[in-house]
Amino acid sequence: MKLLLENWNQFLNEAKEMVCPKATQDLELNTGNRNAAIQAEHIQYGPLNLSDEDYWVRAAKHWNTTPEVAKKSNCGNCVAFDISPRMLECLPGPVSEPVEDEEGKLGYCWMHHFKCHSARTCYTWAAGGPISEDGVSHDWQDKNKFPED
Repeated sequence: MKLLLENWNQFLNEAKEMVCPKATQDLELNTGNRNAAIQAEHIQYGPLNLSDEDYWVRAAKHWNTTPEVAKKSNCGNCVAFDISPRMLECLPGPVSEPVEDEEGKLGYCWMHHFKCHSARTCYTWAAGGPISEDGVSHDWQDKNKFPED
């Protein structure tokens, strides 16, 4: 009986880890987190419109580079951008499917806790992504608890 209870507890703990982040299921929470990331001076998520060249000039100045280089440092290759199979299951419908054009696709940002677009960026961008494996996604979720998750 003790082994059964231990196995059941292990199962419950693993199931909790696989739960979708709340921001992927709650539009109001997601929108609030995204808007906070847009407005925060240290984050500056954007651009709202991908053709907004002024945004890329500001990002380039922030990173001490050129706009052309800044455009290559986007959410789609950020270490916190999650497009793992489990996360794609958490995201809504066709917007999470891979797209072959410059518009990109939707993923989840573990740094700022919202659904973000692969062609955008923010000042907290870090090389090394995207997250494409469920195990890595689970690790980020374990290490990066957010009060709403």
